[in-house]
Amino acid sequence: MIWAAAFAAVAVAFVWVTGVNDGAALLGLGGRYPRSPAPLLVLLAVAPLVLVPALAGTAVARTFTERLADLGEPRGAQAFLAGAAVALVVVGGLSRKGLPTSLTLAVLGGIGGACLGLGLPVSWGPLGAVLLVGAAAPLVGTAAGYGIGLAARRVPMFAGMPRAVRTAHVVAYGAQCAAYAANDGQKMFAVAGVARQVVAARRPGAVGPLQPTPLLLVLVAVVFCAGALSAVHRVGDRLGRRLVLARPLHVVSTEAAAAASVTVSSFAGAPVSMTQSVTGGVVGVAASEGACRVRWENVLGIGTAWLLTLPLSFAGGALCAAAMRAL
Repeated sequence: MIWAAAFAAVAVAFVWVTGVNDGAALLGLGGRYPRSPAPLLVLLAVAPLVLVPALAGTAVARTFTERLADLGEPRGAQAFLAGAAVALVVVGGLSRKGLPTSLTLAVLGGIGGACLGLGLPVSWGPLGAVLLVGAAAPLVGTAAGYGIGLAARRVPMFAGMPRAVRTAHVVAYGAQCAAYAANDGQKMFAVAGVARQVVAARRPGAVGPLQPTPLLLVLVAVVFCAGALSAVHRVGDRLGRRLVLARPLHVVSTEAAAAASVTVSSFAGAPVSMTQSVTGGVVGVAASEGACRVRWENVLGIGTAWLLTLPLSFAGGALCAAAMRAL
């Protein structure tokens, strides 16, 4: 019963922090567009979390539970719990130091380290491939943002341009949210799905196939939304003013770049960080108007946090799991 309560608590905390870390970035960037209707932004961010997994499946969520390590061992759920818990600690610690980072990267490192600490086989090849795709995501976002930014500047002015740009904003933002639900957001379904298995069995054991129910998807979306709304102003400011003074066209271009970057990786079933892709898109769009448009000192701080996240979470997961193994 204690293990079931622990898994349930970690799952709720994980989804909440994901909302704070990822959802607030989505809403914050979308809200940078002048007169963006807040209810529409929230609806477009939350609805895909329920609809996309139900319609398109949970291939990326299964990457966390099936491709990284052999979690079908009797202590597989314990390793998963340790990895998710360590990821929360690492992300929370770096954020308090003013270094916001990728929760997805922390989870990958935490699960890998926890499996190593518990003596479970780690799939180093697939784990390395997933990490390479994740590392490429912000670079792809930057390149896409730069290209879209250049193309947008060449569009001639016309009478209905403000309305066209506003429509493009809604479409690009919706595509970005759908891409998140199909990729990065599925780490929440992995954690919640494993927690559901442990709660149902009332004890930790092997991690079985994920079967997210409609009720589970709705609960994840609600907690995610609450976390996002609690931090939207702070995170939105970081992605906007602290990286570049965003204009309406910057926002649309960044949303399109992030959506393209994350969507491509979804076909490979590889989880990538939407926050990293959005940040890369912001930098690329700003750089398309000149390098001086980017707040490089803030970019350096975020990049430093990304570099620290993987080794810290891997080491933390290994230590936590080793302590659990000794019990």
